[in-house]
Amino acid sequence: MFCLCVFLQLAALERQIFDFLGFQWAPILGNFLQIIVVILGLFGTIQFRPRYIVVYTVWTALWVTWNVFIICFYLEVGGLSKETDLMTFNISMHRSWWREHGPGCVRRVVRPSAPGILEDYSYVSVTGCIIDFQYLEVIHSAIQILLSLIGFVYACYVISIFMEEEDSFDFIGGLDTYSYRQPPQEHVELKPVKPVGKVL
Repeated sequence: MFCLCVFLQLAALERQIFDFLGFQWAPILGNFLQIIVVILGLFGTIQFRPRYIVVYTVWTALWVTWNVFIICFYLEVGGLSKETDLMTFNISMHRSWWREHGPGCVRRVVRPSAPGILEDYSYVSVTGCIIDFQYLEVIHSAIQILLSLIGFVYACYVISIFMEEEDSFDFIGGLDTYSYRQPPQEHVELKPVKPVGKVL
């Protein structure tokens, strides 16, 4: 579980960095919650706290759903458009950092030549990208989904182990019909009890 949590944390931190660079506030919030819940799940595993692992499991289902939404968003499935400001909560017009800084991308800033346009306004032209930015975002989300599904299966396995251990817990032989030092007897011999006479 520890190695899986390390991979989950590294993937979330890497994604968090690039979402911060692109001012993508919705993914930043999701990544932050992912980091916190993975730490909680790891703590629950180490400290034998099944409730924490259940929280991790529920969050993992939500995290997979969120990443499926991101894939649909960047592939423009179902009327979604990657050109909207949905990922920034409509606060700003920032886009994915990978849009201008992807592998092989050449970024050129073109200043407007028309009179009356502010001096600080410019148009960014991006050419020569090996992979379009939306496919890089889809790859990131697909990696998150894969790691989360592995984590979900493992968390369910750990919860089942914890439940079995709770069911088989023995209070030092107090609840069993026999002690752990004596082998169980299949046939119990019944002996008549002789009444004890009164002593005069």
